[in-house]
Amino acid sequence: MARARKYKKLEKNFVSRLLQGISSCFSAIGNFFVTVVKLLDRKLTVMIVPHSQGKMISFKTNVFALIMGTIVFVGIGCSFVLTNRHTIGTGAEISRLKEENRETLASLDELRDENNNLLQTAKRFQTSLSQSLSLLGINDSTSTSNFTQQNSDLAGLFNTQDVVPGSLKETADIRQLNSYLESAVEPVEQIGKMLETQNALFSDIPNIWPVKGGIGHISMAFGQNVHPITNQWYIHKGLDFSTYRTGDPVIATANGQVVTVGHDDSFGNYVIIKHKYGFYTRYAHLNTVRVAKGQQVTQRQIIGTIGNTGITTGPHLHYEVHIGSDVVDPAKYINIK
Repeated sequence: MARARKYKKLEKNFVSRLLQGISSCFSAIGNFFVTVVKLLDRKLTVMIVPHSQGKMISFKTNVFALIMGTIVFVGIGCSFVLTNRHTIGTGAEISRLKEENRETLASLDELRDENNNLLQTAKRFQTSLSQSLSLLGINDSTSTSNFTQQNSDLAGLFNTQDVVPGSLKETADIRQLNSYLESAVEPVEQIGKMLETQNALFSDIPNIWPVKGGIGHISMAFGQNVHPITNQWYIHKGLDFSTYRTGDPVIATANGQVVTVGHDDSFGNYVIIKHKYGFYTRYAHLNTVRVAKGQQVTQRQIIGTIGNTGITTGPHLHYEVHIGSDVVDPAKYINIK
């Protein structure tokens, strides 16, 4: 029992002290706010004294109003500074955007000029391509019919009626031009194939200068001539090429097969090559021979060198072209391309 009374007494003392502490705390807080209110409520008199003899101005206020007025004034000043800086930044950004817009417009004008030039060039290309296809006998109905659907010729590229709203006219022009160029690919490929075939044909037909590098000159033409040794009229069955020296390379004038490598008193050292389509070529008065009978040779391959063998008055190449058993003028086939 005594111990229980002791615990109750201690409990009452603890509660009493706790309540006193809380009361002291609230009392201190209340005193602090009272002090602050009194401080803020202190009366102040603000006097404005002009340097001139004007009337002095004075007004009464308190500390709280003065502090709030100062805060409001500083806030307004800061807002003004920030707003001004933002306005200056916005003005600079607008100026930059205007300059970029001017540059973009200038680039767009340049693009339009180049686009017009491209269209004019495309029109000339269309005309040239059509003429070339007609000359070569190639049917260009694919490209023509395709582009007919695009307003029949490139002049239709300047028609703005079909431009999609919101898109540039130049975009529509380029789309139609791209469509035309795609349709023109096939005829151009046909031209390429034809040229490839013709190149193969020209490689099989004697048609180039028989001295490497195209050097020298024709010292005697085909046909009726005065023989340089007998001084009698005779039929010269080929062309004589002279470089005034011995040893210049002689080349095959077309693809073929060497059928004869020989020597006689008239032609000296000579080579005969058989080509396609019944052509034969003879190369005579050679100083040296660099091919053998039965060998396959290609156009422009060196087969020997200019010499002075056989009946000659100086170093030169005697060159003949035969079609079957007929002898023809080689000059008609040189540079036939």
